Amino acid sequence: MLARATTHALVGLDARPIEVEAHLQRGVPAFAIVGLPDKACQEAKERVRSGIASAELEWPLRRITVNLAPAGLRKEGSGFDLPIALAILAASRQVPLDRLARHAALGELALDGRVRPVRGAIVAAEAALHAGLGLLLCAAESAPEAALGGVEPVPVRHLAEAAAYLRGRAEPQPVEPPPPLPAALLPDLRDVRGQERARRALEIAAAGRHNLLLGGPPGTGKTMLARRLPGILPPLTREEALEVTRIHSVAGVLPASQPLVAHPPFRAPHHTASTPAIVGGGPGPRPGEATLAHRGVLLLDELGEFPRPSLEALRQPLEDGTIAVARIAGRILFPARFLLVGTMNLCPCGARGDPAVECSCSPARLAAYREKLSRALLDRFDLVLTMPRARSSEVVGPAGEGSTAVSTRVSAAAERLAHRPPAVSEAAGDLLARAVDSLGLSARGHARVGRVAATVAALAASERVEPAHVAEALSYRSPTDLAVAA
Repeated sequence: MLARATTHALVGLDARPIEVEAHLQRGVPAFAIVGLPDKACQEAKERVRSGIASAELEWPLRRITVNLAPAGLRKEGSGFDLPIALAILAASRQVPLDRLARHAALGELALDGRVRPVRGAIVAAEAALHAGLGLLLCAAESAPEAALGGVEPVPVRHLAEAAAYLRGRAEPQPVEPPPPLPAALLPDLRDVRGQERARRALEIAAAGRHNLLLGGPPGTGKTMLARRLPGILPPLTREEALEVTRIHSVAGVLPASQPLVAHPPFRAPHHTASTPAIVGGGPGPRPGEATLAHRGVLLLDELGEFPRPSLEALRQPLEDGTIAVARIAGRILFPARFLLVGTMNLCPCGARGDPAVECSCSPARLAAYREKLSRALLDRFDLVLTMPRARSSEVVGPAGEGSTAVSTRVSAAAERLAHRPPAVSEAAGDLLARAVDSLGLSARGHARVGRVAATVAALAASERVEPAHVAEALSYRSPTDLAVAA
């Protein structure tokens, strides 16, 4: 007796169709899974056996062989539990073969038969739709996410529910996705007192998606300001939101209560994070923090404390917007078009730049601190500035402009840059050309200053880039503005 079920395996950010074949034959009762399963997949034997028994269904006393085809593709994870169980039930004629053939299935089984959610439901749903299967049997918690993939999810909480549905004895409840996270919950710029120049740099960075490096003594508000950047970014389009959702689902960080990532993501890894954790990798491989920040913000707080190899690995995605992870089995591309924000002290002790405290760092220690950041990496920051300690009048003064007003200007400027980018006036072009020699700008630096100047012009609703716009852009490239870059 032979039966088949359809499921999908995650390969990078894609889902490959997997045919689950269950064959029952006479002989000494045994259960084997073949087709290059990993350890978690091999352990499905115990979960499936216990789950079928807990659902008060019959475990076939036969020699059971389950094949996961194609056999040359490694199968990872516990999402094969549900399709394996259903294929065995179909092979033993406990559920109808023809009805199972019209469905894809995905889910982990608990020992008591409950169906648990697994990562990548939206990707599996899209792959099922592409294969001509419009129905996906999955855990009830995964159903809202699967619905985003275009299929009709069939939410089941228990293996017994799945069997009853396939027998035609039960109908699943309709799936209604929960509302997106309200923007009001994001940190507001109104909380930042003073620091007008840094606030202006943040607005420019958001409008043109420019990388930003903030330096200064501890307590000047660098991290606080950076964490408010997502609240003023232009909202994600529907296509961008689905793209980000796929990434977070495959990585297993998508909250069940919010199946759609409706706002630009924000990631802030600790400086002890490994290079694969930041750029992606592992046996899978899985996306790293840079990919999880796609279409959003990647904050590297205390930039100088990160290992230099981790920082240098970000140079390629900062230019190309993708990360290539090579393995023996093939090469996987992860999208990584993020806005990089770095914050750092100006010296190891943190006193440099603070008029109230004397720096105790020796020249050798300061030189070693500077060497952690290569000039090639620093050149990829479009906006570089030092944040001074706020004055007492600013700390106790009125709150600044809120994120809502700033976000309106940012969105309008981003729209102009996308559809009506300002032309460069002759005078502005001459000033930018002279700056190449006077400031020692590289070709990359020249291009980045030009893009920042265009963003400044767009924020001013100007149809032309004028010398004043170039001058403001150049003020954020001065090597004297951040002592560590000098």
